Amino acid sequence: MWNYLFVSVGAAIGGALRYWLSGVVHQLMPSNFPYGTLSVNMIGSFLLGLFIFYFDENDLLSSQFRLLLTVGFCGGFTTFSTFSYETISLIRDSEFVLAVFNIALNVLFSLAGVVLAYILSKNILGG
Repeated sequence: MWNYLFVSVGAAIGGALRYWLSGVVHQLMPSNFPYGTLSVNMIGSFLLGLFIFYFDENDLLSSQFRLLLTVGFCGGFTTFSTFSYETISLIRDSEFVLAVFNIALNVLFSLAGVVLAYILSKNILGG
């Protein structure tokens, strides 16, 4: 039962932070592309990689705190469902190039975030 509480708390924090950060990015960037979702997916992927590859592998996290950070926070912070909806919206608006661009950048930057966290945790942080 406690595990559900830890996941829920992390998801609430991650979701609130996602909403705030997406709004900030949306105000700073042109509105013809979903930069806010791209930003949170990229940052969330990096953080998930860091939590797993450095903190978890070095036994710096309890199992409950790992659940809070990975499944809860990162799950609430990243937004694959929003990414999917925004991609379909771009396609419905005949913005095919932007739709492909959105797919490519979300996948590449999300993967890059995890790879960067892995490299950082192994080479710089001494994991």
